Amino acid sequence: MSKFLFSIFPNENFIDLTLYQYGWEQCDPSHSFGPAARNHFLFHYILSGTGVLNANNEKGITKSYQVKSGQGFMIFPHQICTYIADQNLPWEYVWLEFDGLRAKELVDTAGLSCDSPIYRARYKDIAVTMKEEMLYIVNHKEASPFHLIGHLFLFLDSFVSSSASIITKNSNGLRDFYIKEAVAFIEQNFQNPITIEEIAKFCGLNRSYFGKIFHESMGKSPQDFLISYRMTKAAELLKLTSLSIADVGNAVGYENQLHFSRAFKHVYGISPRQWRNEHL
Repeated sequence: MSKFLFSIFPNENFIDLTLYQYGWEQCDPSHSFGPAARNHFLFHYILSGTGVLNANNEKGITKSYQVKSGQGFMIFPHQICTYIADQNLPWEYVWLEFDGLRAKELVDTAGLSCDSPIYRARYKDIAVTMKEEMLYIVNHKEASPFHLIGHLFLFLDSFVSSSASIITKNSNGLRDFYIKEAVAFIEQNFQNPITIEEIAKFCGLNRSYFGKIFHESMGKSPQDFLISYRMTKAAELLKLTSLSIADVGNAVGYENQLHFSRAFKHVYGISPRQWRNEHL
């Protein structure tokens, strides 16, 4: 029988980077998972053994990768994957599922993509630190959310720093400036009925070009980013306050309660009232 540890992160109030679930498993021979898709980034680091990852690339073509001890693999949001432990030397791995407004930027910087999902370490000592941070999170599920998020940041720092395929940013200074300006505008004005045209105008760009560079940098459209940001704030208010559903909607920029409820259900899969009842 496979041996494993598994935990779900209980707090959804972190926006830039957050955990969803994490664990460790010593697999049985030929143990497999999938085909399946995730909603967030899911990183496995192989502690021992070997196995095969079958994953769809950017064109939807399935490719196979042999992944062994000291390597890792990233599963991307909505990417269909299957992974199978070796029959003779099954792998033992630790994993973290994470996401947030900065997640794609960090994974991109590490040089991983749907076309290149395998992590290989350039600096072995930093890779050891990365592994230790992952195991720390798995073995300290009773720690406070802030404590675990702190170790998530430490994991991501060593993950990016140790990656053999790290990409050094150089010529996108102006583009990065525009994106930071846009995100800051959203953070300061999400409670108002702002439009994407207003955000683009604030940055001094036309909407078409603004949408293009925003999607390339953040992995989602400005509209999706704004909705995601608002719904994260709404979930926080639903959990921490006794405001009515209508007042929560107003607080995150929705004057119409029905429109707010529809947007919330699209993101979380349930109504605001159901979400509040489940998280009290």
